Amino acid sequence: MSNDFSRTLSLLRKERNISQRAAAADLGISQALLSHYEKGIREPGLAFVVRACDYYQVSADYLLGRTMSKDGTVISAEELYDVSEHKDNALRGSVMAQLNKKLMVNTLSLIYGILGRLGDRELILAVSNYFSCALYTVFRSIYSVNKHNLSAFFALEEGAFRGGAVDAAMMWDKTAITLELEKLARDKSAADKLEPLDQKALQREYPALYQSLLQILHNTGGRVNQRLAPQEKKPEKKKK
Repeated sequence: MSNDFSRTLSLLRKERNISQRAAAADLGISQALLSHYEKGIREPGLAFVVRACDYYQVSADYLLGRTMSKDGTVISAEELYDVSEHKDNALRGSVMAQLNKKLMVNTLSLIYGILGRLGDRELILAVSNYFSCALYTVFRSIYSVNKHNLSAFFALEEGAFRGGAVDAAMMWDKTAITLELEKLARDKSAADKLEPLDQKALQREYPALYQSLLQILHNTGGRVNQRLAPQEKKPEKKKK
């Protein structure tokens, strides 16, 4: 069984804020066995998968990592809606590049749709600056492989870039986003503009973009959680 199953099983429990002991009792197994399932140490039988789907109210396809939609809707890369206005400039060659481009463009469009509802100029600027720093860093890092004269293309000196100037600016923009959101949280009119902002509302208001958002959230959350999890040490081979 894929690693997606164990990771999703653990994330579903944490999303509902249920302890491992309580979930195990509800599912009719021991806490130790559930822990093994969530860590991928052991594989469950079909009966447990069915019980887990009923318990967390998700489809088997979602639990097994075959779809990002909890109700079991499966969407392929070709079906992802691309809102880019420059479709004539579509990436060629790499299917992975094309898929990830669609995911990023669609998710950004959804985020800016929400920002547009808020209408906060400072927040929009801070978010845009944050994303711009990420794009600048990636492009400059790729461009530097050519070993060309960077000073002819970039205003920021190479030493400042390598020293983390853009990273520092990005953290400053993240702080600006946090402070602006805290200010909005105290504004009743701003809060009303985002009510309700849950999964059903997002799916209803952004039907063409919602699947891309789910994919980004699922992939990123799973990847980060995997990196945060303590790595199990492999047993050392006995010397002959």
